[in-house]
Amino acid sequence: MENITIIILLLFGIAFIGILSNKYKFPFPIALVLCGVVISLIPGLPVVELSPEVVFIIFLPPLLYAAAWNTSWHDFKANIRPIGLAAIGLVLFTTALVAVAAHVIIPGLDWPTAFLIGAIVSPPDAVAATSVTKGLGLHPRIIAILEGESLVNDASGLVAYKYALAAITAGNFVLWKAGLNFLVIAAAGIAIGLVLGYIMYLIHKKFVCDPIVEVTLTFLTPFAGYLLAEHFHFSGVLAVVTTGLYLSYQSSVMFTHQSRIMAYAVWDVVIYILNGLIFILIGLQLRNVMAGIRTDYSVQELLLYGIVISLVVIFVRFIWAIPAALLPRMLSKRIRQKENFDRRNMVVFGWAGMRGVVSMAAALALPLVLPSGEAFPYRNLIIFITFCVILFTLVLQGLTLPWIIKKMKLPPHSIAAEEYEIRTQVVSETISHIEENLSLLQDELLNNIKSKYEVKYNRLQRTDLPANYFSNGKKLPGNIFNEYTQLQIDLISIERQTVEKLHRNGNASEEILRKLEHELDLEETRLNMELYNQ
Repeated sequence: MENITIIILLLFGIAFIGILSNKYKFPFPIALVLCGVVISLIPGLPVVELSPEVVFIIFLPPLLYAAAWNTSWHDFKANIRPIGLAAIGLVLFTTALVAVAAHVIIPGLDWPTAFLIGAIVSPPDAVAATSVTKGLGLHPRIIAILEGESLVNDASGLVAYKYALAAITAGNFVLWKAGLNFLVIAAAGIAIGLVLGYIMYLIHKKFVCDPIVEVTLTFLTPFAGYLLAEHFHFSGVLAVVTTGLYLSYQSSVMFTHQSRIMAYAVWDVVIYILNGLIFILIGLQLRNVMAGIRTDYSVQELLLYGIVISLVVIFVRFIWAIPAALLPRMLSKRIRQKENFDRRNMVVFGWAGMRGVVSMAAALALPLVLPSGEAFPYRNLIIFITFCVILFTLVLQGLTLPWIIKKMKLPPHSIAAEEYEIRTQVVSETISHIEENLSLLQDELLNNIKSKYEVKYNRLQRTDLPANYFSNGKKLPGNIFNEYTQLQIDLISIERQTVEKLHRNGNASEEILRKLEHELDLEETRLNMELYNQ
């Protein structure tokens, strides 16, 4: 009970840090990792340890599902080559080189444990990358690559993690069998994710009409996919990611507007708490971790291990980025003609490899003992090195990335200009629909509903909002207002369909889709409340 009280009090502290982070424009993931350091230095706090299996089940499914949900399938598909090279090739390359470095500098470290360290620290964190680069005017393509990489590399990194863990616990490892098994469990995990996604799509669309039930199902879905795939020894991570991508793509047609508003609000809170909670847990365990390894290693040795492996993690990314970006362009004329290329984006990509919560969850999920009953080898050292890499990359790279982007003078991408064009097209098509399909309405009603969208259009053309927005300032009769409100609700579906069509055709980014969708959801909620009160 005392531990729960302390964790709740520390979560209050995390919420306060979040307030300061927003006020002073300081990246929240960096604030979290610094909080973990501070918590570990507070005397008298208890050591809180969760079962390793519980760590994976509590943290991974919702974090991966949320990341998949916020990833645009169209952007993901359009950038599948660079995402695949980074999410699979770079992860395995990082795992291998970190393993070599760890094996060389840490006396007595066996190869399976060295590869385990590499697998844990290989996947960058999507939340860290997007929060640090937010508002810097990066081109949507580089943002899409960073987000897509961070989504899929969690899967490839955790698969490598499980193989390295199996090699330690079982004591055997055959490369060709592992490679074949990887393809089987990956394909099966994706298949389970698609089947579960389709089933949940049918349930949401045909049977569920209560927003609370719908939001509850969105919480249960990632856990169901993860546990189902893991039960059959397939990739639970890929199952969760696949389900999230599929349902996100279908969300505009399977959710009611009330459910979307509630789901996004609730999920934002849950992910916020989970991110804070995992760094609270590492802060509460760090003192115990340090006590367990100080008897075997000096402070100088620990700093050496942490700094060297962190530097390897950073520079391996640059080593990979150059051939991964240039070779496809050299070998394919189509790529050279289709894709704009700026060498400065390679620097941004190389310096945006911040590690975060998934690596920390993987380190905390290491078993306490081997099947033989012996303590898991190097567990405390692995957790320490993982925290060092997260701290080093988040603080060093996260705080300097905005400065590097500014110094390189990258041409800024205006999301506002893109949003303006999309809004103009949505309003124009809605006005066209009114003129073509609603001309038989009574004049007063037609003029009022049309004026609403004309005002929107004029406002987008930077004209002042007319004073006679509704019927020259006169109060509308109740029956007309009711009909007028219902007509506005009906036309919102036209706006939605236009935005969704633009998104599916690749003409509207995921960020704009979500923003406009949220605005339409709020407007429909307001109008329904007005209609209900008449």
